[in-house]
Amino acid sequence: MADPIHQFLITDVLNLGEFAGQRLVLTNSAAYMVLTVVLVSCFMLFAGRRLVPGRWQALAEMAYEGIAGTVRSQGGAEAMRFFPLVFTLFAFILTANLIGMVPFAFTVTSHIIVTFALAMLVFVVVTVYGLARNGARFFRLLMPTGVPMFLAPVIVPIEIVSYVSRPSSHAVRLFAVMLAGHITLKVFAGFVVSLGDFGPLGLAAAILPLAMTVALTALELLMSVIQAYIFTLLTCMYLNDALHPGH
Repeated sequence: MADPIHQFLITDVLNLGEFAGQRLVLTNSAAYMVLTVVLVSCFMLFAGRRLVPGRWQALAEMAYEGIAGTVRSQGGAEAMRFFPLVFTLFAFILTANLIGMVPFAFTVTSHIIVTFALAMLVFVVVTVYGLARNGARFFRLLMPTGVPMFLAPVIVPIEIVSYVSRPSSHAVRLFAVMLAGHITLKVFAGFVVSLGDFGPLGLAAAILPLAMTVALTALELLMSVIQAYIFTLLTCMYLNDALHPGH
């Protein structure tokens, strides 16, 4: 328990047998992702079960309207066709982040493979839809409006690298913040336990790391919400490129 990396270890939860010579297992990461989907689905169904709005429905509507407003502001009314995707990403990431704040729980967004899969989903949707909607005009985003043509040999390669690296930067931002935050929180919590073994003097010295642990917990809760929104905001910005390339 003193190892701050131990909390990210992926372990087998359930053996599902074999298929085509490969062992199939349900890992703790997959189990928590299933739990995240179930919790989000149950919350939305529970929040909308009554005709007279209550506090839970007000919370659900606030999240709904907040994400809808972000989609409209970034991509216009036409971008609302992607609202189900954007809202699902926001709800999944936010819930997964908050679950990770529960003691002894697993944080799926602290693994790069999970965040990269979500980022690649956005990248593929933006690229495929952008090409299908705009054809060759989609590549106008590689040459921003107003840039002189003689700068094209410099600007276009930079924009190509920037566009191709979007999934990596999109994924690493969420992964790195959640990973670093949980490691730091575990380290300070470990200081509290370790100092407590040194008697009254150790307990007095543990007050500072305990205060830091409480402060970091509040900060991690805030970052759980902020990082979910930032991932969603970047998704909307990328979708705007598919709708309005070159602007």
